[in-house]
Order: sequence, then C-alpha cells, then structure tokens
Amino acid sequence: MATDWQQLSRDVEALLRKARRQVMAKMQQTLTVDEKTGRKDLVTNVDKGNEQFLIQAIRQLDPQAQVLGEEGFGDRVTSVQGRLWVVDPIDGTMNFVKQRDNFAMMIGIYQDGVGQLGFIYDVMNDVLYHGGPQVGGVWANQQRLSAPANLALADGLIGMSSPLVIKDIAHTQAIVHASAGMRIYGSAGIEMINIMLGKTLGYISYLKPWDFAAGQVLLNTLGVRTSTIDGQPLDMLSSNLVLVATKQAQRDILQIEEDDVSL
Repeated sequence: MATDWQQLSRDVEALLRKARRQVMAKMQQTLTVDEKTGRKDLVTNVDKGNEQFLIQAIRQLDPQAQVLGEEGFGDRVTSVQGRLWVVDPIDGTMNFVKQRDNFAMMIGIYQDGVGQLGFIYDVMNDVLYHGGPQVGGVWANQQRLSAPANLALADGLIGMSSPLVIKDIAHTQAIVHASAGMRIYGSAGIEMINIMLGKTLGYISYLKPWDFAAGQVLLNTLGVRTSTIDGQPLDMLSSNLVLVATKQAQRDILQIEEDDVSL
C-alpha cells in the first residue's frame, strides 16, 4: 500500500503538539536530572518519558517501521532499509535544565536511507517547522518558508560547537575567522532553525543521528547542504562531524579544509 505522506505529516504534527502540551505541564514540576557520560551530558525524566510517549504513538502510526531514539527506547537499528523514524525527544537538554528555553523536539522519517519528512519543534516559542520532499516544501506552523539566501562564508554568521573551536578541531578557528562571526545556541535543532530562517548560514558540530536527521530533511528541501566536514554523505547510524551550510559557504569551508591539509 502506498504511503499517504500528507496524512502522515498531519498525524505527526498533531502528535508533536500533544507532546508539547505534556512537556510544558511537566516543566511545572520538579525535574529528575541524571548524567549520561558526564556533568555536561544530561538526561531528565522528561527526555525519557517524552521518548516513550512518541515511540508508542509511532508504533501505532507505522507498525512496520524501525525507530531510532536517543534515550534507547526504540529499536537496535543496524540498517536503514525500509522506513526509519529518528527521534530526539528533547534536543538541548542542558538548555532545557538550565534555561527552560532554547530546546526542541525532533523527528526525521527516512525511506531506504533517503529523508522524506522532517519535524523540528521550537517548544517554548510554539513553532513547529515541518516538511520535506514528500510534501513539497517546509513550513513554520502554517507559513511556508522560502529558501535562505545562498551566502558565502564571509557574508554571514556561523553556528559552532564551542569545544571544536577551543581545540581548533577541523580548522574551525580559521572558518570562524573567515565568517562574519560565530554564534552558539546549544541545541542542534535551534541551530537548524536559525539556518532555515537565514539568521545563520551554517553550523558545525559532532552530531548523532537524532541530532541531524530531522534538520537534514528540512534543510535539504530548502537547498541547504548537509555533509561531513570533508563533504561526504552523513552516516545515518553513527556520529558524524557535521557541516551544514549554504552551497557557497560549504564550498568556502571545504576549500579551507583542503588548503590546510595541503600545507
């Protein structure tokens, strides 16, 4: 049976809006905060509960699909064949805990490794960014987004992961110097939103599949490039040093990488 992508998109939008209401209610209560790999890698009862809620609903919407979730409540995924949902229940957990702001919920839907639908929910601003090739565009709530300007690196701001710049991994200090300036939001989802809106022209960070799956679908639909730092396709089942950028900025950054390697 052929998939009704328009209906599936509407179903996921409704699911995420229900999840938002639950998250907002839980934020009024005391959070349970635990460390995963260290004091800067946190998980809360809301992350876990929201992932369980989302995955249970996804199982009902798409029983044959695989689900990859950040907190481990999905499947042990070893192949991208068939339909794959990638879920980040709270992206930017440190912001969620410390700021109660600047965090997102994200879902990406892939078919045989190709992105079909993406959803990034800016929870506190109540704006759901959604779309993909199967629905012919990207929207912020009900407003259709235009493709961001194809700026060169020198003409715009770039989002960065601070440890990369501090340690000058992958020549990030040279990239920042060549740009108009650096911004750090602390959430891959919020970073992706800023690129969609043309507020920044790119983003570089170590990301796991749930960090980039939704954004890759939305940004590719808007003509923005996603790749590894050396321009290769992203591995949907492992961590990547991810470069997201306009076409011109990607070329500029890849040239910096190539020039530094050749020195």
